[in-house]
Amino acid sequence: MKHFEVNFDGLVGPTHNYAGLSFGNVASLSNAQNASNPKEAAKQGLLKMKALHDLGLTQGVLAPQQRPDLNLLRRIGFTGNDSQVLQQAAKNAPDALLASYSASSMWTANAATVSPSADTENGKVHFTPANLTNKLHRSIEPQVTGNILKAVFSDSKYFEHHQHLPENDYYGDEGAANHTRLCSNYGEAGLELFVYGRSAADASVIAPKKFPARQTLEASQAVARLHGLDQDTAIFIQQNPGVIDQGVFHNDVIAVGNQNVLFYHQQAFLNTQQQLQHIQQRFGDNKLHFIEVSDNEVSLSEAVKTYLFNTQIVTTTPGKMAIVAPTNCQESAQVSAYLEDLVSRNTPIKQVHYFDVKQSMSNGGGPACLRLRVALNDMELAAVNQHTIMNEQLFSTLNQWVDKHYRDSLVFDDLRDPQLITEVNTALDELTQILHLGSVYPFQQA
Repeated sequence: MKHFEVNFDGLVGPTHNYAGLSFGNVASLSNAQNASNPKEAAKQGLLKMKALHDLGLTQGVLAPQQRPDLNLLRRIGFTGNDSQVLQQAAKNAPDALLASYSASSMWTANAATVSPSADTENGKVHFTPANLTNKLHRSIEPQVTGNILKAVFSDSKYFEHHQHLPENDYYGDEGAANHTRLCSNYGEAGLELFVYGRSAADASVIAPKKFPARQTLEASQAVARLHGLDQDTAIFIQQNPGVIDQGVFHNDVIAVGNQNVLFYHQQAFLNTQQQLQHIQQRFGDNKLHFIEVSDNEVSLSEAVKTYLFNTQIVTTTPGKMAIVAPTNCQESAQVSAYLEDLVSRNTPIKQVHYFDVKQSMSNGGGPACLRLRVALNDMELAAVNQHTIMNEQLFSTLNQWVDKHYRDSLVFDDLRDPQLITEVNTALDELTQILHLGSVYPFQQA
């Protein structure tokens, strides 16, 4: 039996815009109200997907959400036809209008937590959509996220889907952005690291003071239970509250893992050495590579600015890995020098590939934000909706689809235009046919 780790990247939606909605995300806040380019953003994402496919990896595509979410605007009191709802919201609640248009589902690292069959009690791949309660614009995603995941992973013989956790900050869940899996090989049982920012139940646990801790210990424990992970498989680690207050809003902004490699900044966790010792003990006799980046090598501020840790580490050949990094890392003297040195060290990481994802980066999401990692064996992969797996034809078809439907500039005043609703719905209806998803969107179910 063969085993794969498939990266399912989020296709950037037609309403990609810079609204500065994510408090605690420095890049998002600093670029608020700038003009965005949805067409360029989508094409940058597609190029990254195609490049990983060309490296020999299996690459998937996840569809974006329906936007604007007019149901959100109607639930808070705006009435009339679609055009009237938009005009009222633009005048009286512009932040809500921006939230309803958010294309943040492009960052599918937040879409769900996934546990592969090798780890779970019933031997199925488990999916739990993240509830994303901490941010209004993301809290409206889970239902449609679940619909899309079920359309991609539909075979109940291999896949099990759970409802998202209760919609309260007590169970605040940010998905795979705070989840890392370590293993010797993708098909073998591994360790699932759940990184949380605070405890909802225990006020004595240290927590950040400036920015919110979006992931709770209780949420992480709940997901582990739902997925049938035993006490030898799930490990719960607290993120350093001090780095959350410096703009590290998710663990994947300061740490990333792949197979037997954990790549992290020295400030990433609380009680780091104790935690790493615990991980090594649980991992057994197999070799783990802990690659710690010190403050002297790369400052925390530079790591956050360039998204050094929001890179992807992928296995290109057995025992050899590559880092997929944004060009922002290449443009930083400190970070590029570090990565050039890293590939010469005695670790599995031997290459760095740089990609321009600046449209995503400007809104606070790097290469790792754009993908959801799903470890599958060959039978499970064969059961996946094959129309969502990247190949030459799909790459060409999706680029033509973007050229046909996406605008090349979007600013706030454009969000008042009811024609944009028609454009988006027309595009998404066509996309569901390309990807064979069925009726996953509310407008298709009306």
